[in-house]
Formats: sequence, C-alpha cells, structure tokens
Amino acid sequence: MSEKGKLIVISGPSGAGKSTVVFKAIENRNDVCFSTSVTTRKPRPGETDGKEYFFIDWDRYNEMVARDELLEHAEYVTNGYGTPRAFVEKQMDAGLNVLLDIEIQGARQVREKMPDAVLIFVAPPSLEELERRLRGRGTDTEQAIEGRLKRARQEYAEADFYDYLIINDDVEKAAHALNAIMDAAHCRFADKVEWLKNQ
Repeated sequence: MSEKGKLIVISGPSGAGKSTVVFKAIENRNDVCFSTSVTTRKPRPGETDGKEYFFIDWDRYNEMVARDELLEHAEYVTNGYGTPRAFVEKQMDAGLNVLLDIEIQGARQVREKMPDAVLIFVAPPSLEELERRLRGRGTDTEQAIEGRLKRARQEYAEADFYDYLIINDDVEKAAHALNAIMDAAHCRFADKVEWLKNQ
C-alpha cells in the first residue's frame, strides 16, 4: 500500500513568487497535485468543471459549509470559494501530496481541521524587493501596490503559526527548500510509529 500523501499549504504575500517556486519544485515530481477549489462564480471561457474549479451554486456551497465539508472557505467579491475535504483526502489516500495556495485566514481554518497539514509561508527577501517586483509587473495602480505592501506587513505579523518560512531570494534554492520540506514531512516520527511496532 502506498504511503498516504500530505496536505501542503502555501501562503505568502502577492509578489513573493509562490507560483514560480511551486512549479519549479514539482516539475520533476509525480507525487504532487494541486487542490481544486469549489466556487459559486460562473465558469470563464475555457474553464472546465473539476479542473480549474468545481463550479457549484450558493445552495450547495452553503450546504457544504454547514456540513463541514470544506477545509477552509471565504467569500471574495460576492462569490464563495472553498477547499473540499473529500477531494483532498481522496488525493492523499492515493499517495499524493496535495498543494493548497491560500491566504492566512484559510490556513488557520486548515490548521484547526487538519492539524497535521504542513504550513509553509513564502516571503520575498525584503519588502523593498517585494515593491520592486510589484512595480515590475506593470499591472497594478499605485494605490493597489500600496495596498499589497500594507497587506504583506499584516501577513508577516500574523504568520507565526506556520511550520516553515521560505525566503524566496533565489528560485532554485527556494524550490529545493520546498522539496526538502515535503520529503521531510513523510519522515515524521508520529507517521512511522506503526512501522516501528511491526519490526
């Protein structure tokens, strides 16, 4: 029987380079998948139900919240979003590590419901570098950039419950650190006690 996968939660400020680090880390791994969220918003052109999101209506969303079927959930711009527990557990039972890229509030909810999830905070080398990256994108207004920097400071102040901090000053090094954390998570003593007992 294959070893059960882990839930790996990734958070960090916008502009920290989370996606770049994650994709670099998993490019040669076949034991990792991304979590698929539920949402009440309508599919955009080219989106497929079950791929980008599970598209559901508000009645089903509220039912999932009431039945504790979501590991975390939040509402953004009049739509509901959440991580379905059943989907995550099915992937983990198949031996896959499930990656979940969410905000700090969602990570707190996951920690309560799945205490053995591995929580990783990805940060830029400095707030100055974060500002440089955000300006380099050329997609945000001055007001939006200031808002993102303010939010990053708030996230730093709230992130003390994470298990690991990866400082993304070099994508290769950060990806290597992420892989090392995922591998180490499978060596936790508590997960190996049964193996010891059977020796």
